[in-house]
Order: sequence, then structure tokens, then C-alpha cells
Amino acid sequence: MSAPLNPPADNPLRIAVIGGGPGGLYAAVLLKRLDPRREITVWERNAPDDTFGFGVVLSDETLGGIQHADPTVHSALQDEFVRWDDIDIVHRGRALTSGGHGFAALGRRRLLEILHERCASLGVRLRFRTQAPPAAELAAAHDLVIAADGVNSRTRETHADVFRPTVTTERCRYIWLAADFAFDAFRFEIAETEHGVMQLHGYPFSTDASTVIVEMREEVWYAAGFDTLDEGQSTERCAKIFADALGGRALRANKSSWTAFRTVVNERWSHGNTVLIGDAAHTAHFSIGSGTKLAVEDALALAACVEERRKSGGPDDLPAALAAYEAERRPVVESTQRAAAASLRWFEELATYTDQPARQFAFGLLTRSRRVTHDNLRLRDAGFTGAVEEDFGCEPGTPPMFTPFRLRGLTLRNRVVVSAMDMYVADEGVPGDFHLVHLGARALGGAGLVMTEMVCVSPEGRITPGCTGLWTDAQGAAWRRVTDFVHNGAPGAPDSPHASGAAIGVQLGHSGRKGSTRLMWEGMDQPLPDGNWPLSAASALPYLPGVSQVPHALDRAGLTAIREQFASATRRAAGAGFDLLELHCAHGYLLSGFLSPLTNTRTDAYGGDLAGRLRYPLEVFDAVRELWPDERPMTVRISATDWAAGGNTAEEAVEIARAFAAHGADAIDVSTGQVVPGERPEFGRSYQTPFADRIRNTLSVPVVAVGAISSWDDVNSLLLAGRADLCALARPHLYDPHWTLHAAADQGYSGPAAPWPPPYRAGSRTPPTGRTDGPKPRLTLT
Repeated sequence: MSAPLNPPADNPLRIAVIGGGPGGLYAAVLLKRLDPRREITVWERNAPDDTFGFGVVLSDETLGGIQHADPTVHSALQDEFVRWDDIDIVHRGRALTSGGHGFAALGRRRLLEILHERCASLGVRLRFRTQAPPAAELAAAHDLVIAADGVNSRTRETHADVFRPTVTTERCRYIWLAADFAFDAFRFEIAETEHGVMQLHGYPFSTDASTVIVEMREEVWYAAGFDTLDEGQSTERCAKIFADALGGRALRANKSSWTAFRTVVNERWSHGNTVLIGDAAHTAHFSIGSGTKLAVEDALALAACVEERRKSGGPDDLPAALAAYEAERRPVVESTQRAAAASLRWFEELATYTDQPARQFAFGLLTRSRRVTHDNLRLRDAGFTGAVEEDFGCEPGTPPMFTPFRLRGLTLRNRVVVSAMDMYVADEGVPGDFHLVHLGARALGGAGLVMTEMVCVSPEGRITPGCTGLWTDAQGAAWRRVTDFVHNGAPGAPDSPHASGAAIGVQLGHSGRKGSTRLMWEGMDQPLPDGNWPLSAASALPYLPGVSQVPHALDRAGLTAIREQFASATRRAAGAGFDLLELHCAHGYLLSGFLSPLTNTRTDAYGGDLAGRLRYPLEVFDAVRELWPDERPMTVRISATDWAAGGNTAEEAVEIARAFAAHGADAIDVSTGQVVPGERPEFGRSYQTPFADRIRNTLSVPVVAVGAISSWDDVNSLLLAGRADLCALARPHLYDPHWTLHAAADQGYSGPAAPWPPPYRAGSRTPPTGRTDGPKPRLTLT
């Protein structure tokens, strides 16, 4: 599918562009500007003045790139932009405004006109009302083919075997409309109708016009009867629903139709001398204003990579240029897609947030993509952020993470949890000096709650020979040494029942089919070379087929025996002085194995539908809760999704959490995955928190959020938005045992929720890092 990939250096490139949207046109402009000898043709099937949608929003960052790459286009855009700083959020009739955001927009038609004019001035051939020949045909006659043919890319679909696209249809329907007046802010308004929740996204794109997008879940769209309405009827209906936002004005359409957003991901972006850009390569939900922005940035990066290869001394090395373009752009695009996915999910689950207090709702909307954070928003609009903090219950000068939280009779001094982390250094299940130092150091480091690793209820329930346990009294006594230090090892808040002010929780679990393996650093999930013990599980399915031991499917006697092991361990945990007990029902271990349909194929009362799969974990929970002191809280860790086809999803996670809460769980610790080896997690910053968010705001149950939470800013953001009640951090506490105290110092907080031990107080301020920190002399006169 290509001409020779490396044309002679003295021959200018012949370039074909499929699609005359902003991305394709801007790529043509830049490539022609960089080498006027190039022959560039753009094929566009529509007329020059045809366009879909209305306004386009561009960031200051993108505009800076345009200014550097082509001052002529930048100057023309500057003359057209409308700019504003505010975001208005209307929640149940109450309008809240947050300022300091900075937006620039113009009409999409005007943007295309500017690019058409620039193409013409440079000598780019524009072929309107002309369907481009197939990409393979163009590739044979051109040196480079740029497929900018949009979300419905014919190029991508024709060569799907190479690009390997994944196209996901999302759950909301939306329509692009316009109003003939200018909003004075970016406006989000919610309509709670008899059919369900609908939302309006609106922003100005000229002095007398605004883009209006109306969006709702598909089931709401059907219930409201929009599927039976034509364009005009839909437009009138939307104007009526959002009459207050529009001031009673009409809306107008422009070839507008209801559609569901489709998220496009491609494993490859190039094929021979053909390359995808913009929506043909990737899409990101419009709620973060990214479509045109990404396409323009793609064009700039592609042109730069082609030019850099041309200037490198040899012939135009197109394969290397296209590889460099993808290597440069893919991380940026994937980060944007993660942010867009978080924003999209927030709007899909909008109905779960409408009962939040108005300011918390607004803060959640503003921080939904995780790109705007508490600290960032405080810089933009300190007054708005301060009001949100006040509503949350923050005392003056107290960050959200340093507010207390109560579970039954336990009050945690702050919202930071040291997540359970397996250490694999116990001897016969007995915690030793390492555990004393490891957990004690984190308690001294300021966390409100320190969790043990998974403590196994029997020798056969261990993951590795190095796992800790609570199946003997000697182990209970050893744990008592640890809890005593956490409670009494250092001075804490004066009104705390414990001298250190920290609490310590125990996580009880059984490895199930994932047991009898080597220490993590010797081969995670690999069977022991010798000395293996028999495994038991919900079903006789090995974790790694052909590698792992096949477990025994538990019968009634086995189920009863293990339930009693949990009960015995609970008694020892209470005697050891733990403040909180967590039942481990996640990550593919025994109880998790009952919950997932991928690991539980039983046909008796303990398998089948979700109620059956919940039966045994709930029986164990009830046995533990009965023995655990009533004043001490109990939590449950779950995998909120299996990240695998046919496994548990976020919907099942809500029902699992509902069941445990009904049986007396005080909070749900929401993790994900590690149930089956073929999982495909969607890793990213705070990537598991949407599952905690959904459980909390659907069930009004306290949750612990966990998973790639690494900054105190993220912790504050999650808490203020009502996405979590506690935040558990693992690796940050391995990197820095005093993570919480350092977070307090970074934020200028020195209150009772983060007390420095007296021997450490001299180190409570960030030390100088070198001579560059010193005061500077004045070296200028004025």
C-alpha cells in the first residue's frame, strides 16, 4: 500500500490529504509552508461552506503551538476569538460560578475559512465536493497520504487489519445545536425531568452566538421520545426543556442529529506511507473540548517530524518520521483520552450526583477529568474553593485530607490510609522486626490508618511461605507487639485515645487458588519449586492454566472449616488490639473467587447468579462481624471489575457493595482486577477511583479509594468532590514512610491531624537543597 518510502532528497514530497477538516487542512498548511515545492492536495467531499457543529474551543497551549508554527494562521485566529474565564454551573436552580479558567473559541465555519484561505495562499490544491480515491490508490501515486477522514474513517476501516481499531459506543445520546446569543460563561445546566436527567453544555463562539449541546443517557432519550422526533422537533423540545438557560430563546440546528459518542483507539496509526490523524486515529469526549485541539496538535507534530527527518541530512525517511510522530503523540493522546473517559463517565453517571450539595456537585463537575484539581482550582478561584472547603467541614487552614473521619467507635485523625501491601518476609506466619519497623514507621509518618498486609487465616491460605498469619496464638502475640507500638510509640494528638494518634487495621484473607507460590521477587504467581501445599477454591480452575496447581473445589465441610478459620483469626485479631478489620474479597483470592463468574462455575447454592456467588463471602462476613467487637469498624475490600470479558463489572460491584453494607460493613475498600491473568486494566492516574465514586454516590456508603493515587492534591480533590471518604496509598508510602507528614508540610499545615513526633520536629520543614535556594542580590537598577 505504498510508493517508495524514501524518495530522493532533491524531489519534493507529493502529499495527499483525505478530509478537509481542521486537522487535514492544518497539516497541509504546515507541510507546504515548510517546503513550498511540495505538491499537496486535499480531498473534501463536502462544499467549502458545509460544516457540522458550530463552535470550536482551543486552549492557550494549542494556540501557542499554532503561533510558533504559522504566525499567519495564529494572527487570523486571534482576530476572531471570543474569550472568557468563568464556568457557570446550575444545580437545581442555584447558579454557581467559578472563575479563572480561560477559554478561547470561534465558529467552526470561520476556522475552516481561515484555513482554506491559508491553503490557497500557499498553493495547496483544495478539491471540494470530491470523494477522495481509496487510500491504497493514493498511496501508490503519492509519497505520503494523511487520512484525516474523521471518526467514520473509511481509510481506517478499509485497513482495519493493520490499524486494528477499537471503537466503543458510549451510553449517552447528544445533539449539537446553537443559540443566537452569547453566553457570558461556559455553562453547564442540569434538567431533572420525569424521564431522567438531561444536561446542557453551552459556550459562546462569537459575540452573538453560542454552541449548545444537549446530552442524556440513552434510556432517558428513549423515555423522553426523542427517537420519534425529527431535527426541528428535537430542537424545539430541547429549547423548551432548557428555557431558563436560554432565556426563552430558540435553538437552531445545522444538519443536527442525535448520536452516541464513539471512542476510537487504534493499535497503529500508520501503514506504509499512510498515516491517521485526528478523529480517524483517536477520539476524546467533547466534554473536555479536545477534538479539534487534538487534530491540530496531530498536524503540527506530524509536520514537525517529517521536517526533522528531511533536515537530518539524508533523504526524507518517512517510516522513521511516521514512527516518531506516533511515538510523540501517542502518550499525549492516551493521557487526553483517559481524562476524557473520566469526564464522559461522570456525565454518564450524572444522576448519581444530583443529590450532592450544590457546591460539592459543582466542584465534582469541575474536577471530573482529574486534570483540574483542588490545588489548581484554588489558584484559579480561591473564593469558590474556600466555600467548597467550608461546606465540607474544613477548619480555616486545614486541607480536606486532614479532617477527621469516624467509623463506628473509631475516629481517624485524617483521611490517609496506608494501603495493605504484602511484604512476604514472615517466618511461619509470625510478623517480626521488619513488620514492626515497616508499620510503625508509617504510623509515625502521619497516616490516620495503617493497614497490615493480607493476614492469612491458615497455613494453606497463604500466598507464599513469607505471608503473615493469625492461625496461632504466637502470631497473635507478635501482632500485639506491632499494635502496641502503633498506639503508643510516639506522642500524638492530645485528645487521641492513642499516644501516636494513628489506628491500625488488619486485613484477613485466604489465598484460594493463588496460593503456594514463590516470593514476589522470585517469580510472582509461579508455583513453589518444592514444598507446595494443597489449594482450595470455589471451583477447580487453576490461576495459570498449565502452570498453577489445580485447586480443590470446596465442599460443604471445606466451606465450614474455612469459615471457622476466619472466625478464629478474628478472635486473635481482636485480642491483638487491632482497631479495624477488613475482609479481603478482592484480587482473585478465595472469597473473591466466589464472587467472580470467571472463577466460580459452581452449580450449587454457592454459584450461578450474583446472589449465589455472594452467599459464601457473606456467610464468612457474618461470622467475622459476630465476633468482632461491636464498637470496632469492619470494612470489605472488593475488586469492582475483573477487567475481563464475562467478569464482574461496575454494575455488579454496586450490588456486591450493597450486599456487604446491608450485612454491616462500615465501608467498602474499592480496588479492581487481579482476578484472572488475562485482564486488561485501564491504567492511569487514580484509575480505580471512579468505581469507588460510583459505589459511594449510588449507595451512600463510605468508601476507601485506592489505585495510583500518589499526590496530596489528588487526595484533597477526591475527598472534596465526594468521590471517596478515605484514600489508601501504597507505593507512595514505600517511597516515603512520612508521606502524610510531608504532605502536611507542603501545604503549610501543622495541626493535630498530622503531628510530628517530638524527636522528628526539627525536620518538619523542607530542608534547603543547595546554594540556589539562597537569597539573591539585586543586579538591576530599575
